[in-house]
Amino acid sequence: MTTFPTVVLDALRAARTVEIETSAGAGRPVHRAVIWIVVDDDDERVLVRSVRGERGRWYRELLANPSGAVHVAGTRIPVVADPAGDAARVTACSAALTAKYRTSRGSLASMVRDEVLDTTLELRRG
Repeated sequence: MTTFPTVVLDALRAARTVEIETSAGAGRPVHRAVIWIVVDDDDERVLVRSVRGERGRWYRELLANPSGAVHVAGTRIPVVADPAGDAARVTACSAALTAKYRTSRGSLASMVRDEVLDTTLELRRG
């Protein structure tokens, strides 16, 4: 179960996009990327996935240094990323993406391709 406050979860549910802030490690440059984000309503897990698969810089940086931040509604929220190592979280992410972004057909199709499913990450409060 996530430890994000309800107000943060509501902001993440409402946001079409957020900025994710990552760095490859201490003393390394900080980068931001615009990404999609979902909240699994069954257990309030915050999930993200790289549309570029393993080539996505923000994804690679979170694997190297799991500490980052999400910027939503003018607020910086520190996060820690964990790979979604089980099929249930990957499936929950796909279902939540499909529900939230159903009007973005072309982009949505890119987010649920088999090739990118392994880049699903769960974000916890940092």
